[in-house]
Amino acid sequence: MTALDSLRSLSPQQRNTVIAAYLGWTLDAFDFFILVFVLKHIAEEFHTDVPAVAVAIFLTLAMRPIGALIFGLAADRYGRRVTLMVDVLLYSVFEFLTGFSTGLTMFLVLRALFGVAMGGEWGVGASLVMETIPEDSRGLVSGILQAGYPSGYLIASIVFFLLFPIIGWRGMFVVGALPALLVLYIRRSVQESPAFVQRQSKPQRPFLTVLRENIPLFIWAVLLMTAFNFFSHGTQDLYPTFLEAQRQYDSYTVGAIAIVYNIGAIVGGLSFGVLSQRIGRRRAIIIAALLAIPVAPLWVYGQGPVMLAIGAFLMQLFVQGAWGIVPVHLNELSPDEVRGTFPGFAYQLGNLLASGNASIQAGLAKRWNGDYATALLIVACVVAVVVALFAGFGFEKKGVRFGDKAAADADGAVQS
Repeated sequence: MTALDSLRSLSPQQRNTVIAAYLGWTLDAFDFFILVFVLKHIAEEFHTDVPAVAVAIFLTLAMRPIGALIFGLAADRYGRRVTLMVDVLLYSVFEFLTGFSTGLTMFLVLRALFGVAMGGEWGVGASLVMETIPEDSRGLVSGILQAGYPSGYLIASIVFFLLFPIIGWRGMFVVGALPALLVLYIRRSVQESPAFVQRQSKPQRPFLTVLRENIPLFIWAVLLMTAFNFFSHGTQDLYPTFLEAQRQYDSYTVGAIAIVYNIGAIVGGLSFGVLSQRIGRRRAIIIAALLAIPVAPLWVYGQGPVMLAIGAFLMQLFVQGAWGIVPVHLNELSPDEVRGTFPGFAYQLGNLLASGNASIQAGLAKRWNGDYATALLIVACVVAVVVALFAGFGFEKKGVRFGDKAAADADGAVQS
């Protein structure tokens, strides 16, 4: 069965669930990435520098594990669907309020609260989808789900390209309240995860009890996601600032380049998600991560906007290609009882450990007389190797059956 055949085989309810989770992550990422385009402009209005405003990125990422734990536990207790609706509504409200910040302190507080809400969406949405779709569709759907992240970045790029000169940075955040409308679609068109419904008739053990039984797996997952988050944020968050501050490109050029590399990211997530269904999750991650290294110089040292756009397209093709496997990989590895919490919590703890990335890169660039290119290149190449190593010497449970503990135990974990 081809990837498209498996997608066509989904029932209308399964398709609605995929669409809702994809849009949830897309719009969540859209709200997050609005910030990376306007760091310089916020700094100018609040009479400070870019590293001071970049603390907002750190706070957003650092607060995401709290949201992953709160909303994950709620999803395992009350259901994925209702928890997802509450989460989407909250991150939309905090995004809207950010546009009315009166100073840097208020701005940073609101971004921290946004981080809590943002931290809950991925884990809840991914578990809802992966527990709803057939096993042979997981690779492709994982790529679709994770493609929501660059899709959100792409939408933010288009909005910045078209509207920023008209509405300014405050208007960008006000537009970011639109995801609240997704709650209406989820309420009308999405049903609860069948695996969650099945487990409601069985005794539920506390999250910490299940976690203690899977400590090696959890520690490895957190370390893997730390490397993954350095990989994505290290190649995304300050790239627009590099284009603006070091290359001196205007907002239209920066927006156009961002559109190009986010198309590459979407293609990469879908392609490597499908590939992982054939060759396994670990092998596909290793291939994508290592292919990012030879394209890195073109990504930051390309001559002119066209060459930079080509380099950025290829870089995000491989970075988000590796990421396209993460939703299915973590959900397959998760203990069945805590799938609403385990993947998202591990992911967001990795975010916490990598949350200083933007501040580190901005600080290095400042020390090196505004040389963002070198800071970006060093991080990208180092973490590409680390991602490949952690994936290669890790676990895999491709094809495990959700909602069937006996089958999951029989499949077991494959470890190098």
